[in-house]
Amino acid sequence: MTLRKLEFDVVRGLLAARCGGTLGRQLVERIAPHAAANMVERWLGQVREMQTAADTIGLPPLGGARDIRSFLERSGTPAGLEADHLADIAATLQTTGLVQRWAAGLAESATRLRRIVERAGDFTPLANRIHEVVDDRGHVRDDASPKLGSIRSTIEKARSQIDVVFRRILRQSSITRYLQYANATFHNDRRVLPLKAEHRGRLPGIIHRSSDTGATLFVEPTEAVELNNTIVRLGLDEHKEVTRILADLSRLVHMNAGEIGKSLEAMAVLDLLGAKVRFARDFDAHVPEIDADGKLLLIQARHPILLSMQHEAVQEGRSREDVVPIDVRLGDDFDLLVITGPNTGGKTVAIKTVGLLVLMAQAGIPIPAAAGSRVPVYRRVFVDIGDEQSIEQSLSTFSAHLAAVLPILEGADRGSLVLVDELGAGTDPDEGAAIGRAVVEALLAKQAHAIVTTHLSALKAVAFTEARVDNASVEFDAVTLRPRYRLVIGEPGNSNALIIAERLGMPHAMIERAKHHLDTRHQALTNAIAGTLQSRRDAERARAQALQEIQETLVRQRELERRTADLNQARLDHQRWMDWVSGLNSGDEVYVRPFERTGRVVRVHLQRQTATVSSGSMDLEVRLTELSPADGKP
Repeated sequence: MTLRKLEFDVVRGLLAARCGGTLGRQLVERIAPHAAANMVERWLGQVREMQTAADTIGLPPLGGARDIRSFLERSGTPAGLEADHLADIAATLQTTGLVQRWAAGLAESATRLRRIVERAGDFTPLANRIHEVVDDRGHVRDDASPKLGSIRSTIEKARSQIDVVFRRILRQSSITRYLQYANATFHNDRRVLPLKAEHRGRLPGIIHRSSDTGATLFVEPTEAVELNNTIVRLGLDEHKEVTRILADLSRLVHMNAGEIGKSLEAMAVLDLLGAKVRFARDFDAHVPEIDADGKLLLIQARHPILLSMQHEAVQEGRSREDVVPIDVRLGDDFDLLVITGPNTGGKTVAIKTVGLLVLMAQAGIPIPAAAGSRVPVYRRVFVDIGDEQSIEQSLSTFSAHLAAVLPILEGADRGSLVLVDELGAGTDPDEGAAIGRAVVEALLAKQAHAIVTTHLSALKAVAFTEARVDNASVEFDAVTLRPRYRLVIGEPGNSNALIIAERLGMPHAMIERAKHHLDTRHQALTNAIAGTLQSRRDAERARAQALQEIQETLVRQRELERRTADLNQARLDHQRWMDWVSGLNSGDEVYVRPFERTGRVVRVHLQRQTATVSSGSMDLEVRLTELSPADGKP
C-alpha cells in the first residue's frame, strides 16, 4: 500500500528504462525497500563503487546479454535446443568474457563489485564453440561437421540439376500454355508445376494435389521425380545430422547450466547497478549516507517523478517550471513536523518527496538530493495520502482518513516514519483540530518520526507546547498569489485568504471587517507566532549556513578521496605493468599501442628500455612504455 501511494512503481519504470537488457529489467521489478541497515548499506555501497568504476573504466558491457534461463532449462530436455536458441546463448556467453575483462580494471577497493563478478564465470570458450556451429542469425553452418558439409554440397548439386530440368520445361510453349502461371512452386519440398485442371494429362507426371477451387493441379513432371526424391532424401539426412549436432551442443550447455545461471544472476545485478548510475546522472541524484542515529536530513530534495516530467517537457520543446528543491530534517531538534498552509500549496508534494526518497534509499537507489543528505533505515513507513473514500463502505472524507490513521497509530513505534496528509480534514474545524492534536501527541508518545500536513490553523499551536514538534510552511508569493513550493521550517503557514481577497479587489473596508471577525484565539495565536518568527528565522539561517559549509567541506573531502584513490590505482597499475614488463620473454604476445596492432616479442633490450616486436612481415623496435598485454590484463 505504501509503495503504491508513493508511486514507487514509477521509479521502478525509470530504472528499467535505463537497464541495458532484459536481465536487469526483470530484476528491477523485484526491487523493494529493505528494513535491515546492513543490507541497505551493502546496496548503496555497490552503487558508490559502480559510480567510481563508471568514471574510470565505464559501465560493464552488457549489451549482448539476453535472458536465456528458459533455454538453459530446455537444454536438459529430450527436445534440446534450436539453432536460434543457441545463437542467443552464444551472444550472452560472449558477454561473460567482456564482463571479466571489464572487471580486471576495477580498483582494488571495489570489493563489493568484485564479489559480484566472482559469481560470474567466463564462458567465452563455450560461446566460441557454439559460434563454430551456429551463426549469429541462428543458422547451422555448412562446416559444422564434415558430414553436414557433404550433404549440403550434394543438395546444392541436385538443386542445380533440377533447376536445369524446370528451365527446359518452362521454355516449351507447348507446355506453358497449359499452366496457370509460368513458374514452379513447391509441395512437401517437391518442385511442381501449376497445371490448369481442364488440361489434365497434358503434362506427364504425378498429381500431388489440387487448389482449393479445383482449377489448378500441382503436377510433378516425370523427369523431375528422381531428382526431387534425391533432394527430399538428402533433406532428411541433413535434418538428422543437424539434430545430432544441436543435441551435442545442448548437452554441452546443460553440463554448464548451473554455472551459467549464476553468471546470469551476477550480470543482472551489474545491469541494475548500471541503471542506478545512469539514473543518478540523469536526475543529479546522490547516494545518501545511512544515519545510524536515526536522523533524517534531505538537502535540496526533489521529487523524481516531477523531474522526469520536466525532462520530457524539455525534450519535447514544451515549457515547464523548474522543480523546486526542499530541505527537510527529522530526529535532530524535532521528531514531528507540521506543515500548514492553504490547499494546492505544495504540502502534499513535500511529504510525498520525503516518503519516496526514503523508500528509494532503503531500496539502494540514489536519491535526487544534494550530497550530504542522510537517511535512517526505518523499520516501517506509514502513509495516509489522498482522499480514497470507499463508495461501497459509504465512508466520508473524514471517516476514510480516520480509518487509515487508526491502524497507523497502532503499528507505529520508534523506528517508524509516518506521513499523514490533511490531518483533521473533512469535519468541523475545531473538532478536526482537536483530533489532529490527539494524533500528534500519540505519535510523539510512540517516538515515531512523522510529517503531517493540515490547513487547520489551530494545529500550529502544537509546536509551541510540544518540545519535539516544529512548524513548517510552503513559501507563498503574495504578488503572484502562487506558492513558491520552497519548504520553510520554523514558520507556520497561513491560508493567505485575506491577502488573496485584497489582491483580487475586495474593498478595504470588507477586509478590515473580516479581520475583526477573526476570533480572539486566532489573533492570539497569530501574535504569538509573530513574536517568535524573527528568532526562528535567524536560527534557521544559521543552520542553513552551517549546513552549506558542511556540504562544501564534504564535496572537497570526496574530491580529495577520489584523487587519492585515482593516484593509488595509477601506482598499482604501474607496478603491475612493471612486473609484466620485467617478465617479458621472446615469443610473448603484446599490443603495440602506437601502431594499434598485436605482435610477438623477438627480444627485450632492458638497458635501452626498448623491445623488438614481430608484427606481420615487419620487425618493430618500440619503447617498452608503448607496450601492453595483448589481452589487456597486466
